[in-house]
Amino acid sequence: MQPKLKPIVSAALLNKFRTTPNLPVGSWYLITAVTLCVLNRPFELPAVWNYALANSAIPGSDTEDYVRKQYQTEKLGTPQDIISAREDGRETALQIARRIREGLLKSAIIGGLPKAINALHTFRQCTPGHLQSDPNASPTGRRSELQQPATALLTRGADFFDNTYGKISRRVSSNLANSYDDLGLTAQLLYSYILSNTKVLTAKETSFVLIAGLIPQDVNPQLKGHLKGAVNNGATLEEVRAVRSIVLELVELHGVDWDRREPVAKI
Repeated sequence: MQPKLKPIVSAALLNKFRTTPNLPVGSWYLITAVTLCVLNRPFELPAVWNYALANSAIPGSDTEDYVRKQYQTEKLGTPQDIISAREDGRETALQIARRIREGLLKSAIIGGLPKAINALHTFRQCTPGHLQSDPNASPTGRRSELQQPATALLTRGADFFDNTYGKISRRVSSNLANSYDDLGLTAQLLYSYILSNTKVLTAKETSFVLIAGLIPQDVNPQLKGHLKGAVNNGATLEEVRAVRSIVLELVELHGVDWDRREPVAKI
């Protein structure tokens, strides 16, 4: 049996992450949550959620009345005065909850479905009912996408893959297929149905999720591709380096046994 892990998350650490230079607003909790998930520390997600509510959410946006009005605004398709981030960078509590859930889901592709399941279950337990996932008001639209012709989704996935890997995309695709033809097919499906859906997380933020999931696993060949992929998806070098620094700090606090034959990839 694995010994009980001691918490590594504190308010001071989260404040450091939130104020990290060059880190895009609203990214700190996403990167932190995904890294903790892949490190198999789902029990620390409530601390991240509570800190995000207190320091990154619009005050009062976690109330049932506010969330009800937010849903009404979305259904009406009126100008997004309620659901858009304010000038000070704060978001609604529902936005934060959705973004954390989507990040954890996308991390399953990198860190494994069991860890994502446990993380999402833990996150649900610490989230008030009115802020939990509502299948009748899904912001991703994945349920409806399943009813669409597969060709459109496969094209979207291929475009996302090509944009992420840039000039080496064909080589990466060929390597996957040559390793095992169904591996290439699996990657095609995952990119099409999961990663290329950018209705909650942008392409750049999706790259941040992948970086956060790869670093703890000491898989430099894949990490190198996605560090560059984040730039291809619109991130600056400074932003990618800021993301990497947060993940590395969490990994070091956790105590990962790195393969020191090769330093962690950087850009």
